[in-house]
Amino acid sequence: MNRLLATILSSVCHPLLVPSYLFYVVCYQLPGVVLRPALPDRWLVLGVVLLFTFVLPSVGTALLLWGGYVSSLELRERRQRPLPLLLAVIGFSTATLMMGRYPQAFDMLLVQMMAGMTLAVLLTLLISLRWKISAHGVGMGGTVGLLALLYLGGEAGSTIIWWLTGSIVLAGAVMSARLALNAHTPEQVWAGFGLGASLVLGFGVGLALG
Repeated sequence: MNRLLATILSSVCHPLLVPSYLFYVVCYQLPGVVLRPALPDRWLVLGVVLLFTFVLPSVGTALLLWGGYVSSLELRERRQRPLPLLLAVIGFSTATLMMGRYPQAFDMLLVQMMAGMTLAVLLTLLISLRWKISAHGVGMGGTVGLLALLYLGGEAGSTIIWWLTGSIVLAGAVMSARLALNAHTPEQVWAGFGLGASLVLGFGVGLALG
C-alpha cells in the first residue's frame, strides 16, 4: 500500500471519528435496532457523539500541540499519547453520562455503545503508559465486534451482513495502512484489534447472561 492511500485511510478512519460512523450506521442504516430517539430527532445523538468524542478531544490535542506538550497530531511517540488519550476518556465519559442520564430519550443500546467505547479508550490509555498499542486497531476491532454482535442478535435486518462484511474489509485496509506508515508493529495492530473486538463481544455476552 502506498503512503498516500495509507495516510488517507488512517485519517478518514481516525479512532476519534469511528464512534460517529458507528452511531450513524446504528441510528440510520439498521432499521429496528434503535427505538429512541425517534428518527427525526436522531441528529441529536450524532451531535452529542461528534462533539464529545471528536471535536473536543481534537481541540484539546491541538492545544497540547500549541503548548509544546506533543510534537505532532499523529502522536507517533508513545510517551506523548497519555494526555491526548486522557482528554478522549473525559470526552467519551461525558457523552456516556449525558446519554445515561436521560434513558427516556436515548435507547439503552446507544448508552451501552458509548460506555463500551469509553472503556476501550480507557484501556488504550492504560496500556499506552507502557506499550504503544494501536488505537486504530482498537477502533476497527470494536467496529467489527459491534456489527458482528448485532448480526448474531438477528434484529438488525438483512443489510447488517453487508455492513459487517464491509467493516471487516475496511479493518484489514486500515491495519495495513498503519503498518505501511510504520506507525505500529504487527503485534501492536493485532493487539489493538483484539482488544476492541473482545471488549464488545465480552460486553455483549455479559449483558445477555445478565
